[in-house]
Amino acid sequence: MATDLPAQLTGFPRLVEASAEVAAPLAVAGDLVANPARHADWLSMHAAFREAPPQVASAGDAFEEQVTLMGIPADIAWVVREAEPGLTALDGAGPMNLTLALRMEVAQDDAGQVRFTIRAGIGGDPVEGPLGATVAASVEEALVESAGRFAAVAAALAADPAESSGTRFPQRTVVHERTGARLDPRTPVLVGVGQVVQRRPDLENGAEDPASLAARALRRAAEDSGAGEELLRAADAVYYVASASWTYRDAGRLIAEQLGADPAETAMSAPYGGDAGQVLINTAGQAVADGRAEVVLVSGAEAGATLAAAQKQGIDLDWPVQERDIAPTTVLGSDREANNGPETAAGLSVPVYTYALIESALRAKAGETPEEHRRTITGLWSRLSEVAAGNEYAWLPQAHTPEQLATPDAGNRMISEPYPKLLCANLQVDLAAGVVVTSVAAATALGIAQDKWVFLHAGAAAYDEWFVSERRDLAASPAIRAIGEAAFAHAGIGPDDVRHVDLYSCFPAAVQIAADELGLPLDDPERPLSVTGGLTFAGGPGNNYGTHAVATLVDRLRRDPESYGLSTSLGWFVTKHALGIYSATPPRTPYRALAPVLLPERARPALDSYAGPGVVEAATAQYGRDGAPEAGILSVLTPEGARVLVRTTQPEVLDCIVAGDPIGLPAQVEDVRTLTITGQERTDLPEPPEPPVLVERRGPVLVITLNRPERRNAIDLRTARLLERVVDAFEADPEARVAVLTGAGGTFSAGMDLKAAAAGQFALTEKRGPLGISALPIAKPVIAAVEGHALAGGCELALIADLVVASTQSQFGIPEPKRGLVAAAGGVMRLTERLPRNVAMELALTGNPMPATRLAELGLVNRLAEPGAVLDAALALAEEIVANAPLSVQVSRRIVAESPTWAPEEAFARQSDLASVAVTSEDAAEGIAAFAEHRAPVWRGR
Repeated sequence: MATDLPAQLTGFPRLVEASAEVAAPLAVAGDLVANPARHADWLSMHAAFREAPPQVASAGDAFEEQVTLMGIPADIAWVVREAEPGLTALDGAGPMNLTLALRMEVAQDDAGQVRFTIRAGIGGDPVEGPLGATVAASVEEALVESAGRFAAVAAALAADPAESSGTRFPQRTVVHERTGARLDPRTPVLVGVGQVVQRRPDLENGAEDPASLAARALRRAAEDSGAGEELLRAADAVYYVASASWTYRDAGRLIAEQLGADPAETAMSAPYGGDAGQVLINTAGQAVADGRAEVVLVSGAEAGATLAAAQKQGIDLDWPVQERDIAPTTVLGSDREANNGPETAAGLSVPVYTYALIESALRAKAGETPEEHRRTITGLWSRLSEVAAGNEYAWLPQAHTPEQLATPDAGNRMISEPYPKLLCANLQVDLAAGVVVTSVAAATALGIAQDKWVFLHAGAAAYDEWFVSERRDLAASPAIRAIGEAAFAHAGIGPDDVRHVDLYSCFPAAVQIAADELGLPLDDPERPLSVTGGLTFAGGPGNNYGTHAVATLVDRLRRDPESYGLSTSLGWFVTKHALGIYSATPPRTPYRALAPVLLPERARPALDSYAGPGVVEAATAQYGRDGAPEAGILSVLTPEGARVLVRTTQPEVLDCIVAGDPIGLPAQVEDVRTLTITGQERTDLPEPPEPPVLVERRGPVLVITLNRPERRNAIDLRTARLLERVVDAFEADPEARVAVLTGAGGTFSAGMDLKAAAAGQFALTEKRGPLGISALPIAKPVIAAVEGHALAGGCELALIADLVVASTQSQFGIPEPKRGLVAAAGGVMRLTERLPRNVAMELALTGNPMPATRLAELGLVNRLAEPGAVLDAALALAEEIVANAPLSVQVSRRIVAESPTWAPEEAFARQSDLASVAVTSEDAAEGIAAFAEHRAPVWRGR
């Protein structure tokens, strides 16, 4: 050991070192020394990282690494003690009071030879006992091997720079100067924003298309950042909010060409959806946090005003038309049809009519008269107009009083009760917005001042029940509530902590629903619900309003750096939702784009035809350009809780909608064009019917109950579709670990509903196939709780599960051959996999049932229970599973499922590869510690 001992290594009872000559430039070797993330490539003691380490070490950085000492895994908590060019020094602490100092250096001698030296100091119980010399020898051997590996890796990097980490900017921890917070280099920040408003179409000077307007907004964003166009050229991803006024195949590519960027990725949102701006920003933030991108440009634009003016003057605009084979790397969002049949037939394909219908339901929920509610919404919109009056980028920067907004006139004609024009989104605009999302490492390297940084704290997105007519409550949004709760929880704040708010404001109904679900007061003078003025006054640029909202929010947060801002966006008819929380103060937890799981709630069947009694739930009247009502649309709930939409031109009904108040009144529906109000006493709205699939959370266990006892829980198309949604939600929910599938009414399932199938309604879904569940393997454990018999499709349904609990009186069988059919939903195949060949053959060829008691002897049924106690027994089995480490359960299940197809010569290696995920996990260390400490383990699933 050298005599010039650094202070870091003094005091250790054991010191070891190794070195090697390196055939690589000093700079290359120095970069490798500085990169703890590459320990996996050369440090022979390395086993796994517990968390992502820095890619460039900075003094004070901390990370956890599992190393192997004498073949025994040990978790080491490292702190970077020194980080200088060519030197990284780590201080570590491990189990049994183990202390470890690691000092890694590269230097060049007078002859130009680069040498790597690694030294270690070892202390604590493992080395102070009788095995100290053995431990030291083991570490020394590891260092010798590591030095050789280091030299080989450095030489490979010198020969092929593409083998480096791939990052363009130094990935070192960044210290936030104002707060002192230490930031992971991949922390995403908004560094530049730009907006364009073109209130008068410029047809004489070329009339810029939306992509060109977006590029102009991004140039302003680059100027705003202080980094200039170098920032734009550095983009490795360009995201674009799809334009409604002009269709592009890949607008991101056009924008990149205009800005001189060469991105590896271009993304575009689905053609329609006002959630797009926020979704793209959330996605950009996650791409940066994951290290998949370092500079992302997000923009959108509309030139609807220019397009309208050109059409009026008969001018053909020479805007870009891309070739058919051009497409973005990624398309984000859903392009599913917006309306079902009943909605289309009622004329609800235009947003204003649907939102006006929802508005009446909100009024009823608030208990307000039509005049009281008119004052509520015009007061809300008046406050938004005052915000727009101070917004230099607003399309209509003019304040309006509530009285002006409530009064129909030539410039404010009635559209759909209770909305005149100035309470509707203003879509015919020329507007563009751009924001730039970078990592803090990129922002630092590009010289962007920290007072320009606004951090993404949390993003979230979810969808409500897709079709409005099938929602339980027109005046609610479970999805907004869910994304709000998820984002607030992740950011560690609540609604009262948010000082700057922008709620998507296409129509007053959207703002009221969002405010209610997020816990924000509607009329707080200190906290308006928009920073732009909303889609009427700031402008509703197609899908892109959310980008304008965030761009405006950024300026507010820079001027108020201790505060938080919240922005929401939505698409279609309060259907697609996204939210973001921002602040100029660094986040408490690393950014995540969240996708909270919403289990399907009770929905209402939307009827194509109906004749009978009901109660009016909501109503609106559509107006013609002459100011007279043309048609009424009413939502009527049947006594069974279904919904029928009536579109009528009956004068007495129109008069009741416009001059009266039909909400809550009983009605007799003759057909979907005619109804009669049958009384003036308001009645309660009927609850929706129970769904054919019930879902109940019991901690980490999800109980899924087929709920058609009148049909012996046979599965029709509606049930199959709902079952598919429930299974999808189960797989996506990180909190749900085991599902128990059972049936209501003392029976399991009769399988496919043959009566429905005979009428052409087959229980077959696009994704999961027969019964809505059988074509795709489910990624988590499923237990079938079989009361009664499981025959035909019911048997196939039980066989989908990993484990089966059955009644002692149950029978299983596939009688399809008796009906000229085959158990092709997986029945024959799965019986063959899980039973002896001759037994499976008997069941398949005879079609005769077999008792559960016999199948328990043969291993198909895991546990038997007395009739009526099967679900309890299944839940007890589920609890035994969830008591174990999540990763261990997941890996063990995969090995059981996949190993039968492995070749013998590769089986053990493949098992080891899968098992390593669990063996090197935090839970593995926790399990060992809990055993040693005689306590129950606390699993973290990682």
